[in-house]
Amino acid sequence: MFSPFEEILLLDLGIGLASLVDRASATADELSADELRAGVTRLARKIRRYRPAFVAPLGLTSYRTAFARPKAKLGEQSERVVSARIWLLPNPSGLNAHHQPADLARLFGESRISIPAGATHF
Repeated sequence: MFSPFEEILLLDLGIGLASLVDRASATADELSADELRAGVTRLARKIRRYRPAFVAPLGLTSYRTAFARPKAKLGEQSERVVSARIWLLPNPSGLNAHHQPADLARLFGESRISIPAGATHF
Protein backbone atom coordinates (compact mmCIF):
# COMPACT_ATOMS: atom_id res chain seq x y z
CA MET A 1 0.00 0.00 0.00
CA PHE A 2 1.22 3.49 -0.83
CA SER A 3 0.71 6.71 1.03
CA PRO A 4 -0.68 9.70 -0.90
CA PHE A 5 2.85 11.09 -0.98
CA GLU A 6 4.12 8.01 -2.83
CA GLU A 7 1.69 8.11 -5.75
CA ILE A 8 4.58 8.74 -8.18
CA LEU A 9 5.73 5.18 -7.42
CA LEU A 10 2.56 3.87 -9.04
CA LEU A 11 3.92 4.90 -12.46
CA ASP A 12 6.47 2.07 -12.17
CA LEU A 13 3.48 -0.29 -11.98
CA GLY A 14 1.86 1.28 -15.05
CA ILE A 15 -0.72 3.10 -12.94
CA GLY A 16 -1.23 6.86 -12.89
CA LEU A 17 -3.62 9.00 -10.89
CA ALA A 18 -5.26 12.07 -12.32
CA SER A 19 -8.11 14.37 -11.39
CA LEU A 20 -10.29 16.21 -13.85
CA VAL A 21 -10.39 19.26 -11.60
CA ASP A 22 -7.28 20.48 -9.81
CA ARG A 23 -8.95 21.67 -6.64
CA ALA A 24 -10.54 20.04 -3.66
CA SER A 25 -14.30 20.08 -3.25
CA ALA A 26 -16.59 18.63 -0.64
CA THR A 27 -19.15 17.51 -3.23
CA ALA A 28 -19.40 17.21 -6.99
CA ASP A 29 -22.06 19.94 -6.92
CA GLU A 30 -19.28 22.45 -6.23
CA LEU A 31 -17.70 21.75 -9.63
CA SER A 32 -18.93 23.62 -12.66
CA ALA A 33 -19.57 22.01 -16.03
CA ASP A 34 -16.89 24.27 -17.52
CA GLU A 35 -14.32 23.04 -14.97
CA LEU A 36 -15.15 19.42 -15.69
CA ARG A 37 -14.99 19.88 -19.47
CA ALA A 38 -11.66 21.70 -19.17
CA GLY A 39 -10.43 18.73 -17.15
CA VAL A 40 -10.93 16.44 -20.15
CA THR A 41 -8.47 18.58 -22.10
CA ARG A 42 -5.89 18.32 -19.30
CA LEU A 43 -6.48 14.57 -19.06
CA ALA A 44 -5.93 14.19 -22.82
CA ARG A 45 -2.55 15.96 -22.49
CA LYS A 46 -1.52 13.53 -19.74
CA ILE A 47 -2.64 10.58 -21.83
CA ARG A 48 -0.56 11.79 -24.78
CA ARG A 49 2.44 12.09 -22.45
CA TYR A 50 2.15 8.84 -20.46
CA ARG A 51 0.22 6.71 -23.01
CA PRO A 52 -1.87 4.56 -20.67
CA ALA A 53 -4.00 1.85 -22.21
CA PHE A 54 -6.84 2.62 -19.77
CA VAL A 55 -8.13 5.55 -17.75
CA ALA A 56 -10.63 5.08 -14.93
CA PRO A 57 -12.51 8.27 -14.12
CA LEU A 58 -14.29 8.28 -10.77
CA GLY A 59 -17.80 9.66 -10.50
CA LEU A 60 -20.71 8.96 -12.80
CA THR A 61 -22.30 12.42 -12.66
CA SER A 62 -19.02 14.24 -13.20
CA TYR A 63 -18.15 11.94 -16.10
CA ARG A 64 -21.52 12.48 -17.74
CA THR A 65 -21.00 16.24 -17.57
CA ALA A 66 -17.30 16.34 -18.50
CA PHE A 67 -17.62 14.00 -21.48
CA ALA A 68 -21.12 15.11 -22.57
CA ARG A 69 -22.41 11.56 -22.15
CA PRO A 70 -25.65 12.01 -20.17
CA LYS A 71 -26.61 8.32 -20.38
CA ALA A 72 -23.21 6.83 -19.50
CA LYS A 73 -23.25 3.79 -17.21
CA LEU A 74 -20.50 2.38 -15.01
CA GLY A 75 -17.98 0.09 -16.68
CA GLU A 76 -16.11 0.23 -19.97
CA GLN A 77 -17.17 3.05 -22.27
CA SER A 78 -17.37 2.97 -26.06
CA GLU A 79 -15.42 6.19 -26.55
CA ARG A 80 -11.74 6.77 -25.88
CA VAL A 81 -9.68 9.67 -24.64
CA VAL A 82 -6.91 10.03 -27.22
CA SER A 83 -5.95 6.31 -27.47
CA ALA A 84 -6.88 5.24 -23.93
CA ARG A 85 -9.89 3.07 -23.21
CA ILE A 86 -12.18 4.30 -20.44
CA TRP A 87 -13.49 2.30 -17.50
CA LEU A 88 -15.92 4.44 -15.50
CA LEU A 89 -16.06 3.79 -11.76
CA PRO A 90 -18.20 5.30 -9.01
CA ASN A 91 -16.73 7.92 -6.75
CA PRO A 92 -15.61 6.09 -3.57
CA SER A 93 -16.43 9.08 -1.38
CA GLY A 94 -18.29 8.32 1.80
CA LEU A 95 -20.87 10.82 0.58
CA ASN A 96 -21.81 8.51 -2.29
CA ALA A 97 -24.82 6.73 -0.82
CA HIS A 98 -25.47 4.81 -4.06
CA HIS A 99 -22.49 2.50 -3.56
CA GLN A 100 -21.63 0.84 -0.26
CA PRO A 101 -18.09 -0.46 0.47
CA ALA A 102 -18.82 -4.03 -0.67
CA ASP A 103 -20.32 -2.73 -3.92
CA LEU A 104 -17.31 -0.45 -4.50
CA ALA A 105 -14.93 -3.36 -3.91
CA ARG A 106 -16.81 -5.47 -6.45
CA LEU A 107 -16.90 -2.71 -9.09
CA PHE A 108 -13.23 -1.78 -8.66
CA GLY A 109 -12.34 -5.49 -8.75
CA GLU A 110 -14.28 -5.98 -11.98
CA SER A 111 -12.34 -3.15 -13.60
CA ARG A 112 -9.03 -4.65 -12.50
CA ILE A 113 -9.94 -8.09 -13.82
CA SER A 114 -11.13 -6.64 -17.13
CA ILE A 115 -7.95 -4.70 -17.83
CA PRO A 116 -5.47 -7.01 -19.62
CA ALA A 117 -2.36 -7.97 -17.67
CA GLY A 118 0.49 -5.62 -18.44
CA ALA A 119 -1.76 -2.81 -19.71
CA THR A 120 -0.86 0.53 -18.29
CA HIS A 121 -3.67 2.52 -16.80
CA PHE A 122 -4.28 5.97 -15.39
